Amino acid sequence: MQKTVRKEIDLAGKKLILESGELATQANASVLASYGETVLLATAVSKKAPPDMDFFPLAVDYEERLYAGGKISTSRFIKREGRPSEKAILTARLIDRSIRPLFPKDYQAEVQVVITVLSFDQENDPDIVALIAASCALSLSDIPWNGPISGLRIGRQNGGYILNPTDAEKDFSSLDLILASNKEEVVMIEAGANEVDEESVIGAIKFGIDHGKNVIKLIEDLTKEAGREKQKYERVSLGENKDKIIREFIAKNIISGLEKPEVSQDENWFSYQLTKLEEEFIKEEEKQITSKWLAGILDEAVSDFLRKRILQDKKRIDGRSPDDIRPITARVGILPRTHGSGLFQRGDTQVLSIVTLASPALEQLIEGMTGEGTKKYMHHYNFPPFSTGEVRRLGPPGRREIGHGALAERALLPVLPSQEDFPYTLRVVSEVLSSAGSTSMASACGSTLALMDAGVPIKEPVAGISIGLICDKKDRSKYVTLVDIAYQEDSQGDMDFKVAGTKNGITAIQMDIKLDGIPTSIAKEALMKAKKARLSILETIIKTIPAAREKISPHAPTVILIKIDPAKIGAVIGSGGRTINKIIAETGAAIDIDDQGIVTVSGKDVQACQTAAKIIEGIVKEAEVGEIYEGAVKRILPFGAMVEILPGKEGLVHISQIANYRVAKVEDELKIGQKVKVRVAEIDDQGRVNLSMKFQDERQGLGTKSDDFPKRNFRKKFDYGPGRKHKK
Repeated sequence: MQKTVRKEIDLAGKKLILESGELATQANASVLASYGETVLLATAVSKKAPPDMDFFPLAVDYEERLYAGGKISTSRFIKREGRPSEKAILTARLIDRSIRPLFPKDYQAEVQVVITVLSFDQENDPDIVALIAASCALSLSDIPWNGPISGLRIGRQNGGYILNPTDAEKDFSSLDLILASNKEEVVMIEAGANEVDEESVIGAIKFGIDHGKNVIKLIEDLTKEAGREKQKYERVSLGENKDKIIREFIAKNIISGLEKPEVSQDENWFSYQLTKLEEEFIKEEEKQITSKWLAGILDEAVSDFLRKRILQDKKRIDGRSPDDIRPITARVGILPRTHGSGLFQRGDTQVLSIVTLASPALEQLIEGMTGEGTKKYMHHYNFPPFSTGEVRRLGPPGRREIGHGALAERALLPVLPSQEDFPYTLRVVSEVLSSAGSTSMASACGSTLALMDAGVPIKEPVAGISIGLICDKKDRSKYVTLVDIAYQEDSQGDMDFKVAGTKNGITAIQMDIKLDGIPTSIAKEALMKAKKARLSILETIIKTIPAAREKISPHAPTVILIKIDPAKIGAVIGSGGRTINKIIAETGAAIDIDDQGIVTVSGKDVQACQTAAKIIEGIVKEAEVGEIYEGAVKRILPFGAMVEILPGKEGLVHISQIANYRVAKVEDELKIGQKVKVRVAEIDDQGRVNLSMKFQDERQGLGTKSDDFPKRNFRKKFDYGPGRKHKK
């Protein structure tokens, strides 16, 4: 048994504990991390990569376990965990983007980091603990890695910052920023915000870096006692002579082609040029030359050319200056039968976004270790192979698609109307038709267009832009930030800083770098350039569609919400569902009821939905003394008649109350099915309703016309349907 080493600090009022030496001892390193009662196990393992591997094979897996939250799957047939949830995929991506830049560029071993959630206290989100644990595991291991880094979540409330807010505190925070940092610089940012200004975001970053130093010291202290000696490795070289020959060929036959503006937006350019190199240099007798080495040399050559051109000449490949945005076009109403559509194009990046409106009953159900939840707004992102001119097998969405969809979703979420103001489930799908850099931000722009085209009353239009970075390899103080990066600047550059927001502030951020950190001054410059670019793009969006359409699409369903007393849910459903099924059969409308008494009536036919809503209102409505109804005679009794005044609710008209004169037989005056006007005369202690057909006070509104009758409207103020105006 290895010696168990344990270190802890106080972090935001809770103990952060890192422990190594007892569990998973066959891994290169393992860490048991605890924060509150949230506990995770992080492991790091490496092995020699295959010789033909042409990329750094890093795999990060974040494993959620239902037992961590004391849950068993609600599925009747499958009780073990299946494919990772969207939350798990996003957390794995967050960790990957934080640790990847800190591996040596020439390190070629295969590395896998696995983080398993063992216990979740429903209060402290495991994603931050997972990031810290992964950083600690890599620091302890013999795997070369330029860490450690800290991982923290920063919230904002009442002008101040909150460190690692709980789920309850997040509800009152205008900012949810996850920061990975070293002692002085930023490594990764992921944020959602409620139109927060740039200065507040910079303040949060500085706040996070400052508090992250304590986490880094904790990891360093543990590493001093339990860390392993780092692996020694040598970069495999083809030899100076062969390397020189390949570089000369690249300079003469490939680099010159980078002068063409269209190259900057061609995502297949690199693979085309690599094919040229393979045809020229991979020979049967020279098996040591592989695509992997050729790709590395080509990458360096292109990177050197790009940096020289931008840093010295201040000129980009496509001729733009560092702050120029590619030409933008926008259109709405592209598709005739969808509920809303928008086409956004920036340079050769082109995205078509489509909105679908549906009943609240079609919200997404989410099950995980936190329990069950629902989601009423979904953004899905598709990246088909034709968008880059490739032939590739189509399959389910990968991590990239899920991550980009989540980013665009986060960007739009703060501006969506409340469920009370717009009672629909919303699904937006962004189809990438052409990719040439920053398709996720184009998706946010296209989705704004589509939502407004669909008549969704968003608070403000949202736009997004990506800011890049080119640094001098020898002197990082020499750099240029680039607005609206195209493909080569994204592929060969040092940063991809995506920022989305409204005219009022930021709604989402995602920052990835290829360096081991950037100073806050660069982050601030990027945010300010993104703001200027965002406002420019918003002008184009507003020119295309100034505001959300006043009417939703005629192809969208009508949705009516009715709030009833939960105690009367049974009356609406009826014995064995008899009542509700009868309403559905008679009207054709779909009806759903939740435990809080919210009844959702939806369907394509406006009249059918209104009829169904009226019936439900009648079922739950209580008769009151003095109210007048027009109802049908249901039964004839020797002493009177039973009249249905509300759906399923009858009252007795005694024979003495049928007319102002003496009635000998009820049948002389009334027949079954006859429509009569009645007044509620009395409701006795047992809830029985006594009616009268005698009207003596015409002056007090108890007249003869049905339009004069006092009415109570149980329907709430929102009643949407094709051709109906939404609440401003």
